[in-house]
Amino acid sequence: MSKIRKIIIKNEEDTRAFGLELAGRLKPGDVVALIGDLGTGKTTLTKSIAEGLGITGVITSPTFTIVQEYEEGRIPLYHFDVYRISDPEEMYELGYEEYFFGQGVCVVEWADLIMELIPENSIVIRIGYGENEEERIYEITEDRNNEYTGD
Repeated sequence: MSKIRKIIIKNEEDTRAFGLELAGRLKPGDVVALIGDLGTGKTTLTKSIAEGLGITGVITSPTFTIVQEYEEGRIPLYHFDVYRISDPEEMYELGYEEYFFGQGVCVVEWADLIMELIPENSIVIRIGYGENEEERIYEITEDRNNEYTGD
């Protein structure tokens, strides 16, 4: 059964705290699908998740390479930016299934563009703008019965 939680993120410190907590709950094979407009903080959240997984390398948005691999954490992180994907078939060419159903954690920016490929048990986070410049609203949909609910 899906649960939807809304969380108000006041600033980058809140983003970091949320990402660190989420990372602590992630397991191999988890997919985190991020949806939000340009500038809502998808990459900032990904950096916090990476930090929580113990990844010390510089996290950059893989806009031109589609996926960046980070193997040095407690679980490998595969960071996707599918903004430039014009046809989901391109994801098959990348071998996305090996990532999504493998031994790492996948974070997918612009996931709404390939939603038909996102596994049903994924954590989907819709990021919207809040009332002030730094504030964001996270709407988290979680299909697993016993995992992350944003509390």
